[in-house]
Amino acid sequence: MPSSSHLRLALVLGERALYVNGDLQTARRWFDTAYRQAEQCGDPPALARAALGLGGVWVHEHRTSAEEETVRARQRHALSLIDPCSPLALRLRVRMRGEEDYRAGEHAAMLRLLAQARGSGDAMALAEALSLAHHCLLGPEHASLRMELARELIGQAAVTGRRGDLLMGLLWRTVDLYLAADPHAERAVEELRALLDDHAHLAVGYVLDAIEVMLTIRAGRFDEAEKHAGECFERGVTAGDMDATGWYGGQLGAIRWYQGRASELLPLLADLVSSPTLSPIDNSYLAALALCAATAGERRLATGHLARLRGRDLADLPRSSTWLTSMYCIVETAHLLQDADTAAAAYTLLTPYAELPVIASLGVACFGSVHHSLGMAALTTGDLDRAVEHLRAAVSANLALGHWPAATLSRCRLGQAMALRSGPQHKAARVEQATAAQEAKDLGMVLPAVVGRAVSAREACRIRRHGRHWQVELGGRLVLVDHSVGMAHLATLIANPGREILAADLAAGTWTREADNASPAQPVLDDLARDTYRQRLAQLQDEIDELESMHDLERAAAVRLEREWLVSELSAATGIGGRPRPFTGSEERARIAVGKAIRRALSRIAAVDAAIGEELRATVQTGLRCCYRPK
Repeated sequence: MPSSSHLRLALVLGERALYVNGDLQTARRWFDTAYRQAEQCGDPPALARAALGLGGVWVHEHRTSAEEETVRARQRHALSLIDPCSPLALRLRVRMRGEEDYRAGEHAAMLRLLAQARGSGDAMALAEALSLAHHCLLGPEHASLRMELARELIGQAAVTGRRGDLLMGLLWRTVDLYLAADPHAERAVEELRALLDDHAHLAVGYVLDAIEVMLTIRAGRFDEAEKHAGECFERGVTAGDMDATGWYGGQLGAIRWYQGRASELLPLLADLVSSPTLSPIDNSYLAALALCAATAGERRLATGHLARLRGRDLADLPRSSTWLTSMYCIVETAHLLQDADTAAAAYTLLTPYAELPVIASLGVACFGSVHHSLGMAALTTGDLDRAVEHLRAAVSANLALGHWPAATLSRCRLGQAMALRSGPQHKAARVEQATAAQEAKDLGMVLPAVVGRAVSAREACRIRRHGRHWQVELGGRLVLVDHSVGMAHLATLIANPGREILAADLAAGTWTREADNASPAQPVLDDLARDTYRQRLAQLQDEIDELESMHDLERAAAVRLEREWLVSELSAATGIGGRPRPFTGSEERARIAVGKAIRRALSRIAAVDAAIGEELRATVQTGLRCCYRPK
């Protein structure tokens, strides 16, 4: 049987790890040890202290059902063994009520127990009630009440004498300032940093690191932010914070969204939405999955996820710390799917919070002003005047936040909304779009498409390469699709409207205007063409290797077909001793290969934007000679 000294030591080490060092992982181990020793020693007060400590600093620290029920059962058992009027019993009831209200997305019972703690005279019970109540009130409608609780907790820390209470009060105040878009929020960060420099608190330090990642994304330094997000994840794991995986996913999601690479996150999000580490009232990852699916052209998948989120009534979605982020993703998804009903419902729900920023959890990621979502919802419902009004306000608010990617995106959407309202040649619309395009280029962003407008037959298409993606612009609409051989062929045709280009030249990547006017009595491949063929073969092999590493076997097979065709062409065009052979008639093979590649590219464009896809299908001609003939 363990001695009472061993039990006291385990409790002291657990409480120091939790309240002084913020080391959640170490605290859990010591409190678990203390609970088992207290059971063996028959010491109810020690049992209660251990059960209380197992709850941790935050609510819902125990994520799996087995862990959660074990801790809950221990707390109930400990509570049944001690004086119900004791301060320790009150602290246990506060902890248990905070957990129950948080899981249910409620707060009324917790606020009643907070009032009881104020009247109890017990400083530690009040400090813990203030912090847990704050955690249950992270929805956007409780901003003023949260700030009052944070201030009260900072004052109460002087009474408890516990450093952890002071740090938690200052942290909650810092979070509240960011959630309210206070221009002086960074001053609160510096105050906390100074305290942490004297003595580390892993839990609080991890949240500050996450805020720093958010601010780096706001600054548009995506590579730096991604590196810091990985480092922040490691610190969260070290601290024992169960949100480490989810927060890293949120940070990476924000980076990829502004980079125009959201579709890359589909596999990650598909796994993450089923993770037991997520909060039971957090719907932001499911909403992000719907948005990524819509961005990737997976309309059926996006529609299904959006239906799950909306349920019987979108208003039933719990108002958690990630509610605004969920609504942001829902509005963007509704726009891509042209779901006007969902957009209208979201507009009504978001209107009271127009002046707030969309910040996930305690400062994990920021998606700019709520005005942006309101503008996109109005754009989807066809209320262009209101869309322009909100998007103009979003640009201003995002500039005030110092969120350059969000400001650029809102400016892009503003220009698109103005073009839809007044026509693509409208001067102000063109200025906004040109400015957004330049800002996006500077930041390394790819601007998204606007949907819901018929393509003007008088306007020619434009295609531009952005890394592994192609941006297709037609009639004020923008589409982003993955790189493929067919997209490269399509880009050549669209860059030369009205000009017929041989399919063989497209396949080899050797077409120029000069070559187009050359005599047909030349060899199939001259020295330059053969070198170009070989370079193209190397490029195709690199593409195949990259696609196979990404497990995209379907696209890898398509690229491999083109490589095999080029190998065949190079072999057929080279005689004994490497001498060039005269042209023998391989146009048919080129016609088939190029035609299939272009048609696949058009299908991918149509999957994202049916109007652009239909227009290009009507104006792109394939065959022995291919041509783009805008109407």
